[in-house]
Amino acid sequence: MRMSDLITREIIRMLNESGENTAEIQRNEFAGIIGCAPSQINYVLSSRFTPEHGYIIESRRGGGGYIRIKRVVLKSSAALMHIINSIGDSIDAMSTRILIENCLESGLVSRQVASLMAAAVSGAVMQAVPPSLKDEVRAAILKQMLLTQI
Repeated sequence: MRMSDLITREIIRMLNESGENTAEIQRNEFAGIIGCAPSQINYVLSSRFTPEHGYIIESRRGGGGYIRIKRVVLKSSAALMHIINSIGDSIDAMSTRILIENCLESGLVSRQVASLMAAAVSGAVMQAVPPSLKDEVRAAILKQMLLTQI
Protein backbone atom coordinates (compact mmCIF):
# COMPACT_ATOMS: atom_id res chain seq x y z
CA MET A 1 0.00 0.00 0.00
CA ARG A 2 1.32 3.44 -0.90
CA MET A 3 2.05 5.89 1.90
CA SER A 4 -0.52 8.39 0.61
CA ASP A 5 -3.20 5.67 0.66
CA LEU A 6 -2.22 4.74 4.22
CA ILE A 7 -2.44 8.37 5.37
CA THR A 8 -5.81 8.78 3.62
CA ARG A 9 -7.18 5.59 5.17
CA GLU A 10 -6.10 6.67 8.66
CA ILE A 11 -7.67 10.12 8.34
CA ILE A 12 -10.92 8.61 7.03
CA ARG A 13 -10.89 6.13 9.95
CA MET A 14 -10.54 9.06 12.35
CA LEU A 15 -13.40 10.91 10.63
CA ASN A 16 -15.64 7.84 10.81
CA GLU A 17 -14.87 7.24 14.49
CA SER A 18 -15.35 10.85 15.54
CA GLY A 19 -19.13 10.87 15.31
CA GLU A 20 -18.89 14.51 14.22
CA ASN A 21 -17.22 13.96 10.83
CA THR A 22 -14.19 15.83 12.15
CA ALA A 23 -10.60 14.73 12.72
CA GLU A 24 -7.94 16.84 14.37
CA ILE A 25 -4.26 16.09 13.97
CA GLN A 26 -0.93 17.65 14.78
CA ARG A 27 1.04 17.24 11.58
CA ASN A 28 4.45 16.29 13.03
CA GLU A 29 2.96 13.96 15.62
CA PHE A 30 0.67 12.30 13.06
CA ALA A 31 3.60 11.88 10.65
CA GLY A 32 5.57 10.17 13.43
CA ILE A 33 2.71 7.76 14.14
CA ILE A 34 2.24 6.90 10.46
CA GLY A 35 5.98 6.78 9.81
CA CYS A 36 6.24 9.37 7.06
CA ALA A 37 7.54 12.86 6.43
CA PRO A 38 5.27 15.76 7.47
CA SER A 39 5.31 16.97 3.86
CA GLN A 40 3.51 13.75 2.87
CA ILE A 41 0.68 14.71 5.22
CA ASN A 42 0.48 18.09 3.45
CA TYR A 43 0.38 16.40 0.05
CA VAL A 44 -2.47 14.08 1.03
CA LEU A 45 -4.47 16.90 2.60
CA SER A 46 -4.04 19.19 -0.40
CA SER A 47 -4.83 16.50 -2.98
CA ARG A 48 -7.41 14.23 -1.35
CA PHE A 49 -9.19 16.31 1.29
CA THR A 50 -10.28 19.27 -0.80
CA PRO A 51 -13.66 21.02 -0.94
CA GLU A 52 -14.25 19.27 -4.28
CA HIS A 53 -13.88 15.96 -2.48
CA GLY A 54 -16.26 17.07 0.29
CA TYR A 55 -13.82 18.24 2.97
CA ILE A 56 -12.89 21.49 4.68
CA ILE A 57 -9.42 21.93 6.17
CA GLU A 58 -8.77 24.36 9.02
CA SER A 59 -5.36 24.90 10.54
CA ARG A 60 -3.78 26.80 13.38
CA ARG A 61 -0.06 27.34 13.36
CA GLY A 62 2.25 27.54 16.32
CA GLY A 63 3.18 25.41 19.32
CA GLY A 64 -0.31 24.10 19.98
CA GLY A 65 -1.18 24.12 16.31
CA TYR A 66 -3.44 21.61 14.68
CA ILE A 67 -5.03 20.66 11.41
CA ARG A 68 -8.76 19.99 11.56
CA ILE A 69 -10.36 18.02 8.73
CA LYS A 70 -14.14 18.26 8.44
CA ARG A 71 -16.26 16.10 6.18
CA VAL A 72 -19.07 18.14 4.67
CA VAL A 73 -22.34 16.29 5.09
CA LEU A 74 -25.00 17.17 2.55
CA LYS A 75 -28.20 15.46 1.54
CA SER A 76 -27.27 12.84 -1.02
CA SER A 77 -28.84 14.58 -4.04
CA ALA A 78 -27.21 17.90 -3.14
CA ALA A 79 -23.90 16.19 -2.50
CA LEU A 80 -24.05 14.36 -5.81
CA MET A 81 -24.85 17.56 -7.70
CA HIS A 82 -21.96 19.30 -5.94
CA ILE A 83 -19.64 16.46 -6.98
CA ILE A 84 -20.91 16.47 -10.56
CA ASN A 85 -20.37 20.23 -10.82
CA SER A 86 -16.90 19.98 -9.30
CA ILE A 87 -15.75 17.46 -11.94
CA GLY A 88 -15.76 20.07 -14.67
CA ASP A 89 -14.84 19.17 -18.24
CA SER A 90 -12.11 16.68 -17.37
CA ILE A 91 -10.83 14.52 -14.53
CA ASP A 92 -7.68 12.43 -14.26
CA ALA A 93 -7.58 8.77 -13.24
CA MET A 94 -6.27 9.41 -9.69
CA SER A 95 -8.91 12.05 -8.93
CA THR A 96 -11.57 9.70 -10.29
CA ARG A 97 -10.43 6.88 -8.02
CA ILE A 98 -10.47 9.19 -4.99
CA LEU A 99 -13.88 10.60 -5.93
CA ILE A 100 -15.39 7.10 -6.27
CA GLU A 101 -13.85 6.03 -2.94
CA ASN A 102 -15.23 9.15 -1.24
CA CYS A 103 -18.71 8.53 -2.68
CA LEU A 104 -18.58 4.97 -1.38
CA GLU A 105 -17.23 5.98 2.05
CA SER A 106 -19.92 8.63 2.49
CA GLY A 107 -22.71 6.28 1.41
CA LEU A 108 -23.61 8.23 -1.73
CA VAL A 109 -23.19 5.09 -3.84
CA SER A 110 -23.28 1.39 -3.04
CA ARG A 111 -20.25 -0.87 -3.39
CA GLN A 112 -21.77 -2.34 -6.54
CA VAL A 113 -22.29 1.10 -8.13
CA ALA A 114 -18.75 2.16 -7.14
CA SER A 115 -17.38 -0.98 -8.80
CA LEU A 116 -19.38 -0.31 -11.96
CA MET A 117 -18.18 3.30 -12.06
CA ALA A 118 -14.56 2.22 -11.63
CA ALA A 119 -14.96 -0.39 -14.39
CA ALA A 120 -16.58 2.11 -16.77
CA VAL A 121 -13.61 4.47 -16.54
CA SER A 122 -10.90 1.84 -16.11
CA GLY A 123 -7.66 1.76 -18.04
CA ALA A 124 -8.99 -1.10 -20.14
CA VAL A 125 -11.92 1.00 -21.33
CA MET A 126 -9.95 4.22 -21.67
CA GLN A 127 -7.27 2.42 -23.71
CA ALA A 128 -9.48 2.81 -26.77
CA VAL A 129 -9.69 6.59 -26.29
CA PRO A 130 -7.01 8.89 -27.74
CA PRO A 131 -4.72 10.14 -24.93
CA SER A 132 -5.68 13.78 -25.52
CA LEU A 133 -9.34 12.97 -24.83
CA LYS A 134 -9.12 10.47 -21.94
CA ASP A 135 -9.74 12.96 -19.12
CA GLU A 136 -12.69 14.54 -20.94
CA VAL A 137 -14.30 11.19 -21.77
CA ARG A 138 -13.72 9.97 -18.21
CA ALA A 139 -15.45 13.09 -16.85
CA ALA A 140 -18.45 12.68 -19.14
CA ILE A 141 -18.89 9.00 -18.21
CA LEU A 142 -18.48 9.69 -14.51
CA LYS A 143 -20.98 12.57 -14.53
CA GLN A 144 -23.61 10.49 -16.31
CA MET A 145 -23.16 7.61 -13.91
CA LEU A 146 -23.48 9.94 -10.92
CA LEU A 147 -26.60 11.52 -12.38
CA THR A 148 -28.27 8.09 -12.36
CA GLN A 149 -27.88 8.06 -8.56
CA ILE A 150 -29.96 11.22 -7.99
